[in-house]
Amino acid sequence: MTTRVLLIGATGLVGRLVDVELATRSDTAVTSLTRRKASATDRVIDFERLCHAPEMTLQAQAPSEIDVAISCLGTTIRAAGSQAAMFRVDHDYVLAFARGAHALGARQFILVSSVGAGGPGFYLRTKGAIERDVRAIGFDRVDIIRPRLLLGHRAETRPMEAIGQRLATLLSPLMVGKLSGYGAIDAKIVAKSIVELVSQVTGGYRTYGNADLHCIASQAANL
Repeated sequence: MTTRVLLIGATGLVGRLVDVELATRSDTAVTSLTRRKASATDRVIDFERLCHAPEMTLQAQAPSEIDVAISCLGTTIRAAGSQAAMFRVDHDYVLAFARGAHALGARQFILVSSVGAGGPGFYLRTKGAIERDVRAIGFDRVDIIRPRLLLGHRAETRPMEAIGQRLATLLSPLMVGKLSGYGAIDAKIVAKSIVELVSQVTGGYRTYGNADLHCIASQAANL
């Protein structure tokens, strides 16, 4: 049986890797919805329209029914231009996507969030809010991915993140024990873990930090 996957955020660091890997799987059919067409298979969607009519907007671009929805969508205050603009992307767009996907039959939702979601600061409060609101929709299963700093090459320029990546690489050997969840993690590991979580049978709500993601990716590599 083919698993029908709907993905947003495929032009980002993790989303791009998830999209590529899912596309190679014979048992999976992935549809990537993007704000701008980055590949021949992308389907462009108007996220503002999605916010006003989630189900109707997704029906125009997606299969009539889907099994799994994945959100790798996210931005920063710097890139968005303001806190309000960032919240619109990281919360409102993602929530509208989740609601539309649920209406189309998705039983599982996988959300890329952040370590410390719900904590102090606008960014973490936003991540906590979208986790809470997605969970309340009623999916059979919700998987929350909470990585720390992502390592990898982005299409967009993020100067401060690039500096952070270099520092994280140097400090990585020191991040052990309880600190391991706050170390950097390769985006390929995060993407691999997400792909492995697709179509898990058991229901419920689960969160995954760096250690969990490393474990999932490692087990997949040993299969």
